[in-house]
Amino acid sequence: MAFTLANGFAYVELARQAGLPVDAFAPRLSFFFNAHIDFFEEIAKYRAARRIWARWMTERYGATSERSMQLRFHTQTAGVSLTAQQPEVNIVRTAIEALAGVLGGTQSLHTNSMDEALALPTERSARIALRTQQVIAYETNVAHVADPLGGSYYVEALTDEMERRAEEIFAKIDEMGHGSMLEGCIVGIDENWFQGRIADSAYDLERAFNRGERTIVGVSKFLEGNEEDQMDTLKITNADEKKQRERLSSVKQDRNEAAVQDALDRLAKDAVDTEVNLMPALIDASNVYATVGEMMNTMAGVFGRHVEVPTI
Repeated sequence: MAFTLANGFAYVELARQAGLPVDAFAPRLSFFFNAHIDFFEEIAKYRAARRIWARWMTERYGATSERSMQLRFHTQTAGVSLTAQQPEVNIVRTAIEALAGVLGGTQSLHTNSMDEALALPTERSARIALRTQQVIAYETNVAHVADPLGGSYYVEALTDEMERRAEEIFAKIDEMGHGSMLEGCIVGIDENWFQGRIADSAYDLERAFNRGERTIVGVSKFLEGNEEDQMDTLKITNADEKKQRERLSSVKQDRNEAAVQDALDRLAKDAVDTEVNLMPALIDASNVYATVGEMMNTMAGVFGRHVEVPTI
């Protein structure tokens, strides 16, 4: 959560450097969060994020519009929580995670399908994931009230703690950037600080599972029935790949190659100038059917490609 908001602050600072008034662009910013399985902690995470965003936008960046202070965010249930063993149990996990997102104030929601630890979802499993959202939205009535757990001693205490720890991370990033969240985020990426913290967290969680300090139903405990697991999964065949290649080939044959090259040349030229917004060139390239790969390769020719430093 803290890393996500820090990136948001970095974009705010970059936009302000470009001369944009904060209230002109901040209401259009939106965020993407993951909903994990620790129910109350997830709710507290979203509540803390909303508090932090409102405070920073007013106190640090001078926003006066209420819409600039509102944290607009989408939530997706956690793919990492899905298990290949007893995959039907993933329906329960997803429902709990989705409910946490709703109670935390998400504006939109994606629910993962039960078979995504095994393959891309089938139509049936995707429909069950959709119905999970619809039951929450239309049968439980939990979305009829804002912040329904506000005032709960436990949730408020968790929210305060989440906020406090996030502020500690912001202070570190700000320090790395010598008073700039933008520069701090750049330093954090270049020095592998973000990646290292994420890797450490993942390692600690895995050790907790291996030591039996945390339980995964159907994986570390309650294994009865695993040997009976049978689920039809979506199969992507060579014929499917061939069909997609033929579609792409058809698009390339029918498009105006000269227009495509002109658009890519313009994109490369604009990319050299750090003062030029690349979005118009990207839109123009898309309109003449340049592929995503062609556009990315063009920009990579100017910017190079990020090479991650190994995290030890």
